[in-house]
This record gives sequence, C-alpha cells and structure tokens, in this order.
Amino acid sequence: MSERFQTIFPYVSIVPARPTPLKPPTPPTPLKPPITWRPMDWGKIKDELEWLESFRPQSDNVKHLRVLLCGPCGSGKSSFINSVDSICQKRITGPADANNAQEADPELAKTAGQSYTLKYKTHRIQKGTPGQYYPFVFNDVMGLESTNGILLEDIELTMKGHVKDNYKFDPKTPLDDSNDCYINNPTPDDKAHILVFVLAVDIIHVADPRMFMKMTEIRLAARDLDIPQIAILTKIDEKSCHLVKKDLKNVYSSTNIKNAMEKLSNTMGFPLNCIFPLKNYHAEIELKDEVDMLILTALRKILDLANEHVNATGVAATNLSANNVNRT
Repeated sequence: MSERFQTIFPYVSIVPARPTPLKPPTPPTPLKPPITWRPMDWGKIKDELEWLESFRPQSDNVKHLRVLLCGPCGSGKSSFINSVDSICQKRITGPADANNAQEADPELAKTAGQSYTLKYKTHRIQKGTPGQYYPFVFNDVMGLESTNGILLEDIELTMKGHVKDNYKFDPKTPLDDSNDCYINNPTPDDKAHILVFVLAVDIIHVADPRMFMKMTEIRLAARDLDIPQIAILTKIDEKSCHLVKKDLKNVYSSTNIKNAMEKLSNTMGFPLNCIFPLKNYHAEIELKDEVDMLILTALRKILDLANEHVNATGVAATNLSANNVNRT
C-alpha cells in the first residue's frame, strides 16, 4: 500500500503517527481525618492518675464522697466499679459481682433482663496497703426494669441515706422505718452526693418508653434533693460503630456516639457536658491507656460534682445553724 502510494504521489512523504501518551492515573482523593467534636488529650493519663491519687474531699463534713449508680439491668454498673478499681490497683480486678455470662450459664440465663444486683452494698477502693481506701465509695443498686426492678421509693431512700448495707431490695415493697435496715438519722456520709446513670450506648433504640419514664422520675427526685447527676454511656466498643471498634480513640469523632449523646440529652435533659461515653473492662487481662483515660475523665467529673454538692450543703447547713442561733 505504501509503495503504491509513493508511485502515485512521489513527492509526498509518509510520517508514521506518534502514539498518544497515556495520562498518569489520577491519585485517589486522600480520606479526610475524622472531625473531633470533643477534644481529648490522650497523653494526659499520668496527670489524671496523679490527680486521683491526691484527691481529697474539700469539706470536713464527710469522710468520703458517696457515688450512687443507677440504671437498667445489664448496663454495666458493677463493671464500672470493677473498672475504676482495676485502674486504681493497676491490674484487672473484679470486686463487684457483674453478670456477664448469661448465655454460658443456664442458671444465669434465667436472670436475663433481670437485675443481677439485689442488695445495697458499699464498694470501697483500696489505696496502697490493706485498710487504706480512696476517699470515695460506690453504691450499686438493683437494676431498673420496665415493669419490675427497684422501686422509686427505695432509690429516694438510698439518696437520702436511709438504707443500710446488705439490704435486699424488694421490687414489690419499699423499705420502711420498721425494718432493721432502715437508718433513722443518716449522717452526711450516709447520703448520696451524686447520682450516676449508667446506660448502654444504644439505650435510645432498645429501651421501653416506660424505662425512660422511670429514669425521669428518678432524675426529678434527685433534683428535688439538689443531688447532681451525670450519665455514662457504656459498651461503646460493642454497640456503636466500626470507627470506635477499630480504635477507641475515635470515640469523639464518631457521629453515632455524638447522635446517641444528643438523643439522650433531648430525651432526659442531661447537658452534653454531663454525658460521658466509655468502655468498661470485661474481657481484657491487661489495662489499656485509652480505656483508662475515658473512665478517668468521667470519674473526675463525678468527683468534682460530688465535691461541689458537699461544699454547698455544708455551707447551707452552717447558714441554717447560724440563723437558728440568731433567732434564739
């Protein structure tokens, strides 16, 4: 073909076509890092531990701050106590009975959906040598249920300090002053200084509306007693999103966690700065800094609010006593 073309057109030269150069592939758009909506300095764990070690109640009216835990069955109240104890002991511990084996144990399976904690018990956290304790205690109560569980009257009595250790809650009959476990004249140490709601992070999606009605009644009772309240959201590694499951440090970048906090705030009225998502220890055999940091952040808020409450009630009691003296 080219020879014939040259014979017909002898003065025309054939220039071979140049191949069109291939464009290099467009590099993929780099993924933007998740937006952090609540700052968290993960490197401050040493500072938090030192703060906890040196913590003391500011008021001389009490020997310790009493933290009352409340929430639905299986939300992680006992596990939270164990997690705080583990951090303080620098090893995994389990002083508070926690029901984590319902599917494995036929007897425990009978308690599914029911409270594993039946008695009122004070949990002290050992500090250093035996006999030495941190100046705060935890009280775990029978879990809330939609149609059963602990009664509102009993929770009010625990907040007021009228319930003795080892009292077995009756879901049908509240404690009264004829019972040997009733404290007639509670001291400031007997009373609750803060109420902590322990809730699974997915509670908004799974809880019965009657559960929220009960919790709202409890919140109102605590408000009338001027007891501060916060909420902690547990099981964030199990029931939130892949971002948090992959790395717990993504907790404050997770849209799912943020939405859960906002829905709880809108439903029950907790300010967002009084809601703390965290993970309890349950399967681990060693401590992890990111787990510790979330728990310690919540614990600092709990103790700060309890301290403020004790100071305020102490000042109010002093003023009342002074007014009574002035009247006589």
